[in-house]
Amino acid sequence: MEKFFQLKKQGTTVKTEILAGMTTFMTMAYILMVNPGMFSELGVVSYHAIFIATALFAMIGTLLIGLLANLPLAQASGMGLNAFFVYTVCFGFGLSYANALVLVLLDGIIFIILTITGIREKIFSSIPDSVRIAIPAGIGLFIAFIGLQDAGLIIANSSTCVTLASFNIFNGNATWADVMPLLITIFTLIFIAVMSAKQIKGAVFFGILGGSVCYYLLGFTVTGFYEGFSDKLQMNPFSAFQEFGTQAFGKVFTEGFDFSAYLSEHSMTGLVILIISTSLAFCLVDMFDTLGTLYGACSRGNLLTKDGKIPNFEKAMLSDAIATVFGSICGTSTVSTYVESSAGIAEGGRTGLSSIVTAGLFFIAMFLSPIAALIPGCATSAALIYVGVLMMACVINITWTDPVIAVPAFLAIAMMPFSYNISYGIAFGLIAYIFIKLFTGKWEEIKIGTWIIGILFTIMFFITH
Repeated sequence: MEKFFQLKKQGTTVKTEILAGMTTFMTMAYILMVNPGMFSELGVVSYHAIFIATALFAMIGTLLIGLLANLPLAQASGMGLNAFFVYTVCFGFGLSYANALVLVLLDGIIFIILTITGIREKIFSSIPDSVRIAIPAGIGLFIAFIGLQDAGLIIANSSTCVTLASFNIFNGNATWADVMPLLITIFTLIFIAVMSAKQIKGAVFFGILGGSVCYYLLGFTVTGFYEGFSDKLQMNPFSAFQEFGTQAFGKVFTEGFDFSAYLSEHSMTGLVILIISTSLAFCLVDMFDTLGTLYGACSRGNLLTKDGKIPNFEKAMLSDAIATVFGSICGTSTVSTYVESSAGIAEGGRTGLSSIVTAGLFFIAMFLSPIAALIPGCATSAALIYVGVLMMACVINITWTDPVIAVPAFLAIAMMPFSYNISYGIAFGLIAYIFIKLFTGKWEEIKIGTWIIGILFTIMFFITH
């Protein structure tokens, strides 16, 4: 173990690495409840099936980055990328669950090729800083918006599109049964914020658990809340594996390449452009998220090399790419390195041993799906909103007084939640950047890669939307 992970060289011990791995798991375990909640909305795959897929996928990805790159980081279905998969690619573009998995598979294969050839870094550098920095904030708003809708706090309105749900239980506009889950979401969010302010590890995870307990306790105050409750319980953990095997695993191969339903309403040209542009969007979002997290987490733990670079960078990126291919086979969205890994690093994690511990805990979690299924949506919605808060931090790095930077950044941020589409936000920001540079006489600052990506997104609008 010492020889493989180089514990002494990194100034750590087995005990420290174990504690760090446990801390990382506790801070990111919320994905085990949030991801299945999103995917189950598709109606073709169950909560239990995606729970197993998410845990298995996280275990594989985290093992890879620990063994290949020897870094104390963890991977799982990326927040934002899962929303893009469900709400944009499936609900927005009209592709089936299995069709969308094909795009994830392509994303992983492309990443493997780009990583091996070194092109991945070149593509990353082609995106202007104003757009690149803004992307996490836009995704954060998008995720928070989804959380607010899932909680029922924001509802549809015919005149203003959306509005706040009614809390008025006195004149009959709302009942206590309607308002109680809304209050759970609000106070769960506050509870998470308070614990985070006190630097309690696993604040999001414990917030979800606390909100769930309150929900079921207050359920005694709602008439008929527990009627038929026992019939919904599924306490056999192995039935979840069965659902995973029949509904998620391998669907990318058995059903994914059948685009007949989409082609019945769209042209083949439109499908080709959609596949190219959407795969590109998957790649860009994953690329920015992973690179930013790798650098930020390693910087926080003083793990960067003397040149300020990420150690074993190519191996870390290759782990991400391979894990994404596994993810498509398992039936879930693109992998991402989790910023919550910073919590484990703060606990002293310095090597891949902590990642092995985190992966082991994800393996154990696979047998806890019946318990996870009891987590109410009002509790996981609070987690989504809080993740949105965390992702907004990047806006401080945007020079808002410079229109050349501010306008593309703002469009990237605003268009994601307003259009309910992450790729549209990236596209608007990128296209705006190109035109602003052109009309200000600075066209020579536009990189060739930026032109290519901008043209692809422009074609996407005229062909697929």
